[in-house]
This record gives sequence, structure tokens and C-alpha cells, in this order.
Amino acid sequence: MNLSLALMLQLTILLPLLATFAIAVTGQKPNLREAVTISTSLAVLYCVVNLYQALNAGASISVSWWALMPGLEISFVVEPLGMLFALIASFLWLITTIYAIGYMRGHGEENQTRFYICFALAISAVMGLAFSANLFTLFIFYEVITLSTYPLVTHAGTEKAKQGGRVYLGILLSTSIAFFLLAIILTWFVSGSLEFKAGGVFDDNVNTTVAGAILVLFVFGIGKAAIMPFHRWLPAAMVAPTPVSALLHAVAVVKAGVFTVLKVCIFIFGLDLLPKLPTTEFLLYLAAISVLLASIVAMRQDNLKARLAYSTVSQLGYITIGALLATSSGVIGSSMHIASHAFGKITLFFCAGAILVASHKSKISEMRGLGFAMPITMAAFFIASLSIIGVPPAGGTWSKWFLLMGTVETGYWFIMITLMLSSLLNIAYLLPIPYHAFFPGKDHPAASSGGIKEAPLPSLIALTITTLGCLTMFIYPQPFYELAKAILTVSGVSHGQ
Repeated sequence: MNLSLALMLQLTILLPLLATFAIAVTGQKPNLREAVTISTSLAVLYCVVNLYQALNAGASISVSWWALMPGLEISFVVEPLGMLFALIASFLWLITTIYAIGYMRGHGEENQTRFYICFALAISAVMGLAFSANLFTLFIFYEVITLSTYPLVTHAGTEKAKQGGRVYLGILLSTSIAFFLLAIILTWFVSGSLEFKAGGVFDDNVNTTVAGAILVLFVFGIGKAAIMPFHRWLPAAMVAPTPVSALLHAVAVVKAGVFTVLKVCIFIFGLDLLPKLPTTEFLLYLAAISVLLASIVAMRQDNLKARLAYSTVSQLGYITIGALLATSSGVIGSSMHIASHAFGKITLFFCAGAILVASHKSKISEMRGLGFAMPITMAAFFIASLSIIGVPPAGGTWSKWFLLMGTVETGYWFIMITLMLSSLLNIAYLLPIPYHAFFPGKDHPAASSGGIKEAPLPSLIALTITTLGCLTMFIYPQPFYELAKAILTVSGVSHGQ
């Protein structure tokens, strides 16, 4: 039994990698190429679900691949936080692939084989990162995610796409090398360990000034978490095709960032040490400012994908805040927000892509009356918006509730007010889009007269599934809530602390 679980753990990483060769071979036969992609995503999801069930049953699953030197090895372990991330990523890879088939064909995109190859490489790296047993392993897969998604960002091959790719690669690589790698080296030097441990790796008499400086390096170095001022790569990456935007914002890149922030806060520093560090409060306020400023910038964007990009910068700040609050409510809120934001934001990007394919519209000001021609798409946009805002009947309600409770428990009233104000701004920049789509006003006739209809069926199926996911996470949040509670148990903290 243990052998088969260890094999499944490795297959989650190796199957997408092996699929890249099969995708390349079948590149001239689109149906076969996409069948390979879907089959592989189903196989990965099967392995992850089996690992999830085994973890719930109390199984201990770990694998070591290669030791560079004692204490420095590429190894993997199944634990609740990584499991939560892997479940989301494996499921949404399948759904995004279905969506991409409709989008890439409907939009007549070139280089589709390269697109699916890089897609599979990115997911392989995501699985490696999710199950990393130490910072050394995590850093390797963190960088592979950056490099494998760069060709996706520059997919169009235009000068604008190349410029966006340069900003994307420049910011993510420079923050990784200048800050993240330095933080890892200092952690090794100060603690003598890079293993993820319950309670953290630093001993009780660690110099809090030094540990605080290392924490700053980690938060700035994990550029994928898009904390200001290292956020510009995210809007720049919006030149990519919409399935790539969905992958970046919901499945791979940004979630890899906030997952890493959570992992570092819980298992490198520990929830007992974090509040004692002199830089924690500064980083909390910086994250809060990111939440607020990004929301304000989002309101000013007329391009739909640009508005959603700045919305993501804001929402990632929520997760970073929850991690830095270092309370049980904060950790539960952050963990659940990874899931609820994934489903909400991927749905919004799916809708943006569907609108582009069906109507060739990308500006919000041109979308009045579109609800008459694309009722399913705009209804999905409305429900996903409710999840991002954090109100019933959508899943974002619970994660935002726990995050607010975390600010109350710690007495950070400014941050609590910031989060509430941000939710009001969410309403202001998201809800007018579906409202004007269905109620265009007398001066804007219904868009149905232009012969516009819904996007291709695969894209429509995908966005319907993720919309149902938003609703299901409100009605039945228990699986993600239980995993979030299990994170606290593994980290040595009891729920309610």
C-alpha cells in the first residue's frame, strides 16, 4: 500500500512531464493531442484524490529523489497544505484544458502544440512545489514554474507579448535571485535546516532582528505573491491568451506564490515566532496597502483582463495577511481563500475569454447589453463576482469571514477596515459589468442584435463547472475547511488558539 502511494506521489509530478513528449509527437493531430492532455490531467487528478483519501486515513507518504549533501535533498511529502493546493491545481488543470480546446480553436490561435506542452510542464512543476518537503526542493520547482510559463505569456509572438514576457521574467527571476535565494541561504546559515517542520526551524533563542530580516527577504523574494511594489509582472502577463491568464491566476503562478508564503510562515518561522518579529507588522500593513491600492487601480481599468489582473493582486494580499496574522483563523482563512479565489477568478477569466471569442470585445465599456446574447457567460460572471466579493451564496464568504476574525483576534483594526473597504471596492469594479450586461439602459441597445452568441461548447462547459464550484464551496466547504484545520494540527497549533 505504501509503495503504491509513494508511486502515486511521484506520478503526479512525472505524468505531466511525460505527457509533454506525447503531446509533441501528436502535435499534427489536434484531436489526439488534446486527448493526451485530457487523459493525463484525469490520471493526475486520480492520483491526487487517492493521496487525499490516504492522508485523511492517516497515511504517511514521502519520497526522496536525490541528496546533494546531508540535509539538502530533493524530496517530497504529502501534508494538508500541499494537498489542498494539489487538489485545486489538478482539478482546474482538467477544466482549463477543456476550456482551452474551445478557446484556442475558436480564436484560431497558432502554436497550439507548444501551448499544451508548456501547460503540462507548468503543472508538473506545480505538483513538485505542492509536495516539496523542504525549501531546496520548493525553490527548484518555483523557478521551473516561472520558466515554463514564460513561453505561454509570449505566446502571441507580437512585440507587445515579448515586452510583457520580459517584464514577467525580469521581475520574477530578479526577486527570486536577489531576495528568495538569499533568504533560503540565510535560513540554512542561521537554523542549519531547510526542512519544513512543525513550529518552524528556528530555535527559541534566535535573534528576532535577523529572523525578521529573513522574513522580509522571503515576502519580497516570493514575487509570485505579487505584493507591491513587485506586482507589475502580473498585469504585464495579461498579453497571454485567456487560458494562460486563467492558469496564471488560479492554478499555477500566483497560487504558487501565496502557497509558498503560507508554507514559509507556518513551517519555517512557525506561528509562535511570527508575532515576535519586528518586521511582521510592517509586512502586514504593506500587504493591506497592496489590497487597497490594487482595488483602486482595478476600478480605473476599462480592459476586462487588466481589471481582473489588478483584482488578483488585491486578493493575493488577503492570503498574505492571513499568513502573517499567525492565528488559527488567519491560517484557515488564507488556506480557504486559495481555494475560493481559484474557482472565482478562473471563472471570471473564462468569461472574459468567452466574451472575446464570441464578440471580439475586450473593453468593459463595450459590453453593455451582452447578457442578452451571452446569458450563461454573464450569469457565471455574476456568481463568480460574488465569490470574489465574499458574499453568499458563493464560497469566498467563508474565507473572508475567517480572515476578518483573524484581524479581530489580533486587534489589527486598520487591517480589518481595509479588508472590508476592499470588499466594497470589489463590488464597485465587478458587479456593474454583469448589471450593465443585462440592464444596458435606453441608450445602449441589446447586443443580441449583432449576431453574437455564446462561446464554443467546451469553453461554456468549463465555465459552468467552475461556477458550480463557487456555489458548492459555499454550501459544502467542509473538505477545504478540514484540510485547513489539519494544517494547524500538523503545525502544532490547535484550532481556536
